[in-house]
Amino acid sequence: MDWTLAIIAALWAIILGGAGGLLTEIGEWYRELNKPSWQPPDWLFGPAWTIILGLSAWSLYLAWTNAPSPADQRIIAGLFGMNFALHLAWSPLFFKAKRPDWALFENAFLWLSVLSLVLVLPNYSALAGWLNAPYLAWVTFAAFLNWKIVQLNRPFGSGAAPES
Repeated sequence: MDWTLAIIAALWAIILGGAGGLLTEIGEWYRELNKPSWQPPDWLFGPAWTIILGLSAWSLYLAWTNAPSPADQRIIAGLFGMNFALHLAWSPLFFKAKRPDWALFENAFLWLSVLSLVLVLPNYSALAGWLNAPYLAWVTFAAFLNWKIVQLNRPFGSGAAPES
């Protein structure tokens, strides 16, 4: 086992999960948003992301260790680097900027980055691609949830009603 790579993969997941948690404010603004009845309870998001990001980190390890060349490793690093940036961007848009509409737009790019993991990583490890299927499913679900929150609460931004 390549322990350096295992630590890097684990840090990828820990930093994403930790930053997501720190950037998520379940405050008055969020509580007052209209949400669909099918939204999971708030407590479920932390455990779900922990499992999903752990599986994705495992896929990073598998793909990297099976990559036949440094060029392939650069492809894997690029995919995970892009995913890291896009994953990290969603919470500040939704919770800090209070712009679920911008977060929804950004979610499309996050979804594409996860889809790229599902489609490209099987070139290195079939399991690595499958390990990202829950990530793709959850980001898809999150996009529908985000869309419904936008639909139920718009407008946001300059045309929005003043905050209380």
